[in-house]
Amino acid sequence: MKNLKNIDSSWTLFIDRDGVMNDEKHEDYIHTWDEFKFYEGVKEAFEIFNKKLGIIVIITNQRGVAKGVTKIEDLHLIHKNMQEEIEAAGGRIDQIYVCTEMESENRKPNTGMGLQAMKDFPEINLSKSLMIGNTLSDMKFGRNLGVAINIFLPTTRKEIPLDHPDIDLVFDDLISVAKAL
Repeated sequence: MKNLKNIDSSWTLFIDRDGVMNDEKHEDYIHTWDEFKFYEGVKEAFEIFNKKLGIIVIITNQRGVAKGVTKIEDLHLIHKNMQEEIEAAGGRIDQIYVCTEMESENRKPNTGMGLQAMKDFPEINLSKSLMIGNTLSDMKFGRNLGVAINIFLPTTRKEIPLDHPDIDLVFDDLISVAKAL
């Protein structure tokens, strides 16, 4: 069993967006800020993460842009507003990495966005890093990158076996992870 009690400000958090921080539309995308709805406890969780963790980065696939159904300006507005609300609640996001392409080395489970984060933040130590996600793609991203702990939230993918080898820990929601730190 991986222990979250040893986590301190030397640790990095990689975190997915849709289905982790906010409602995820089944087989569709969050296109506008009006559609973006934080899950309960998310802002409080980010306040705790801000106090406990070093670097906090969002790693999100957003291929709705490549498909032409989400406007890039709307995606930027979603992230701007999301970040402002989290900061207003005492939280922090150091950087948001987005892959808008259909196929790319940046698209999870590939590690491009994680490698970019490591370039931008050379102090990232993968042996002191967490990945929180709600898909096996998120968990494989964590494994492929080499993070220490993959945390799975079964918010939208109830069919995924919780004993999957890419999953280290399971929590119901983000605030439960934060409170376990």
